[in-house]
Amino acid sequence: MKKYFLICFLLFTGFGTFAQKFAYVDTEYILKHLPEYKSALDQMNVLSQQWQEKVDANFTEIDKMYKAYQADQVLLTEDMRKRRENEIIEKEKAAKDFQRKIFGPDGDLFQTRSKLLSPIQDKVTKAISEIAKVKLLDFIFDKSSEATMMIYASSTYDVSNDVIVRLGFKPGTMLK
Repeated sequence: MKKYFLICFLLFTGFGTFAQKFAYVDTEYILKHLPEYKSALDQMNVLSQQWQEKVDANFTEIDKMYKAYQADQVLLTEDMRKRRENEIIEKEKAAKDFQRKIFGPDGDLFQTRSKLLSPIQDKVTKAISEIAKVKLLDFIFDKSSEATMMIYASSTYDVSNDVIVRLGFKPGTMLK
């Protein structure tokens, strides 16, 4: 009977040596340690605010045009009313097109964001893959990603600080 248990024990521990090794990172935590990420976000916020001010100014102008039209409507001829209505409609269409061009799914804001953040993301991805090779890890999950949900994660497998060190920064000194 003891031999049977010994054989089973050795068999199960043998299977354990072939197990895949997993780890996870928190990319939000990592990115908060990178000054170039904070700088890129600041640039994005400034651009976004400038563009939003232009969009707001366009719609404010349209609102003024509409209120002026309503006030003058009784004094205008049919031809003048149609002309003013068309001006307002064209101005509104141009404002919506501008808003879509800037803030749409393939808009200027999205393209600028991709241009600014892609090099940073590539740098982090490269550091993560280097750590995976050094630590002989099979998989690394991103804990902060919405696509990958993690119910429980032991902190012994968190290699976020290793990534921060590999990138040349000190863990725990997040930028504000």
